[in-house]
Amino acid sequence: MADTVEIRWHGRGGQGTVTAAKVLADACLSGGRYVQAFPEYGPERAGAPLRAYNRVSSKELRTHCPVLRPQAVCVVDATLIDSIDVGEGATEDAIFVVNTSKDPKEIRGKLNAKSGQKVFTVDATKIAIDSIGKALPNASMLGALCKVTHLVSLEHLLEDIKKSFGKKFSQKIIDGNLEATRRGYEEVREG
Repeated sequence: MADTVEIRWHGRGGQGTVTAAKVLADACLSGGRYVQAFPEYGPERAGAPLRAYNRVSSKELRTHCPVLRPQAVCVVDATLIDSIDVGEGATEDAIFVVNTSKDPKEIRGKLNAKSGQKVFTVDATKIAIDSIGKALPNASMLGALCKVTHLVSLEHLLEDIKKSFGKKFSQKIIDGNLEATRRGYEEVREG
């Protein structure tokens, strides 16, 4: 990927989308990169659509605005594809990671992805329910994004999840998130 990678996340309140962007930033920061992670909310409520953004760079970041030309787009809630243009402004070689059980080729059609863009799917919600017991797909999405972008190694990401979640959650929740991250990494499919 490029020197600076811009990522846009699309999700709904309560799915852990903003947390995923922050955890990714922390993992990249501890890996020696410059990072940004920030949300963009409408009305703050569970279920409301939201966006979150990451910038990851080997150079100091001086831009402080929403990501308009993402090289990676993470769609944490696939129902948003029907109501907003999640691919708006995406680069010609953008990577899409979508939380769905559907085949990547089917999602490619729904996204109207261009020929140079890659579409990946992972059933992040199912993985979360299996691993954590709740429909919180953020950890699975992080694992999938980690694999397809190579921004950070899986081991580094897992270590950072342990650090980030260790202060707030029980060992059972931490272990469930680690499993969900690993499974997202292993189960992501390309179309």
